[in-house]
Amino acid sequence: MSNFIYEGPFGKHIQDFVQLKKAIGYKYDTEARHLKRFDEFTIDKYPSADRLSKEIVLDWGKKRSYEAQANQCSRASIIRQFGKYMDSLGLDAYIIPKGYYPTEEQYIPHIYTPDELKRFFAETDKCHYCIECPDRHLIMPVFFRMIYSCGLRVSEARLLKVGDVDLDNGILIINHSKKDNSRLVPMSGTITKRCRDYARKVHPFTDKKAYFFPALGGRPMTIQNVYHNFRRFLWRAGISHGGRGKGPRIHDFRHTFACHCLKRWVEQGKELSAYLPILKAYMGHDSFEETAYYLRMTADVFPDITIRLEGKYPDLIPGLEGDADETD
Repeated sequence: MSNFIYEGPFGKHIQDFVQLKKAIGYKYDTEARHLKRFDEFTIDKYPSADRLSKEIVLDWGKKRSYEAQANQCSRASIIRQFGKYMDSLGLDAYIIPKGYYPTEEQYIPHIYTPDELKRFFAETDKCHYCIECPDRHLIMPVFFRMIYSCGLRVSEARLLKVGDVDLDNGILIINHSKKDNSRLVPMSGTITKRCRDYARKVHPFTDKKAYFFPALGGRPMTIQNVYHNFRRFLWRAGISHGGRGKGPRIHDFRHTFACHCLKRWVEQGKELSAYLPILKAYMGHDSFEETAYYLRMTADVFPDITIRLEGKYPDLIPGLEGDADETD
């Protein structure tokens, strides 16, 4: 948990705003860090400011040469919410319009084919022992299979503790995930067996607070480490990568899980109106729209089931606007 001290001209209001967000259930750590930078920015450039003016907001919102467009939009969104908070208190505050800065072209998730999955996982099985990271060859085959077969976000798998993996019942306990949500995720018999075999080798002495997939020194694997391994396996599996921001991405395993799951249910004649809430809970979505997004994606990726989907859910399929870039 981040507990920053805000000392700029808007420090007290920022502090109260962050505390309010956390009080109503948001983790708000990343946002608090952004607001700390804004606080330091105002100390440096506008130390005597008595109102959140348009000049201050737009000056803060200028795109930095090193940052991605998405990061600029994120900063603008946070300061917009802060402006709305100040306005609700009756204070003079400029509220930057929603969508003021152009967004990047929406990323289209890569849905891995069964053959691509087979080739990718085969490469993780070939991961060899490395003295700098002695458990890597044991971690990688389980880590990536778990993300796909359980539909996890990368951070959810990365930050699992030994005590979060119930090997007796085959259940993952996901704590404090996106928007501070928690859930239980049942595993298949196959991945449960892999986890048991893995745990016997890596965690022979049970320490429930230890990371299930440890890096050196018992710390969790970094995102960079996971990504470097992912790109190596991808290349060796002969799966093309389009370059920075183009994908495929690790997160696309989660998208693939959802699409394969929906495709299987459609082919089995399942009633999706009853099964979508199950998928929503399993994946830890905050809203039904996030889950419904996968219906359109599934129809696009598997044209052979489009007619069945559109015939049964004509009002739902055409107007989907899900979270295409659902991240950690």
